[in-house]
Amino acid sequence: MTDIEGLLATCERAAAAGARELLDWRGRFSAEEKSARDLVTDADLASQKAIRGVIDAQFGLGASSDHGFLGEEDPDPTQLNRRYCWVVDPLDGTTNYVHDFPCFAVSIAVANEGKLVAGVVLDPIRSECFRAADGLGSQLNGCDITSSKTTELRKSLVAVSFPPSLTADSPDLQAFLQVAPQCQAVRRTGSAALNLAYVACGRLDAHWAHFIHPWDSAAGVLLVREAGGVVSASRGGEFCLERADYAVSSTPELHEALMPLISL
Repeated sequence: MTDIEGLLATCERAAAAGARELLDWRGRFSAEEKSARDLVTDADLASQKAIRGVIDAQFGLGASSDHGFLGEEDPDPTQLNRRYCWVVDPLDGTTNYVHDFPCFAVSIAVANEGKLVAGVVLDPIRSECFRAADGLGSQLNGCDITSSKTTELRKSLVAVSFPPSLTADSPDLQAFLQVAPQCQAVRRTGSAALNLAYVACGRLDAHWAHFIHPWDSAAGVLLVREAGGVVSASRGGEFCLERADYAVSSTPELHEALMPLISL
């Protein structure tokens, strides 16, 4: 295997290990608040431990290694400065998971000197594995996927992500009020990783998030990019993994129509 294929294979193995933990912990976990309306469970912690174990066994994650680890339950942004950084959300959609709402995922990506090169979003409930690698396209369960051909906002199905600390004047909420009357419909699934994966495979046409973390967006942004979609920062310009905010659309025309409405 080439280096990038090896990185992608490790993403898949690690995601599968994390997903097994999430399924095993369903119905028997305890949950607590990390902050207002932001939950963590035993399952988050067990999934991240399993994921880290797979990556450590393959590449090593010690101080002398080229590989760093940035996870939602171990949020050290300095790890992004390592030659390779594994960016991991062991359970994207924790609130959904706590309520047994079947919309959550494992998200794993790896960046090489700041550039996303491989990533996986795995939905344990639907047994759907979305994967992408730089220059190799995006796949769903081994079959190539592409973003939709939608160019008009009025014909688009759009997703929004809201931060846990949502207030009446939050930019994401204000953008939602601008977009909702002009598109076909808006969805909020509670899983940014799945929203991004769904744009990549054409189930959604666009998605944005102003306030989000690298582990929420890394794998999904790569999926959209490799599926032929358009990716930018949420207020325009290049997507930056450290800031993590994004706007993704299926086509350049749709992206151009969306940006003035969300760049508040």
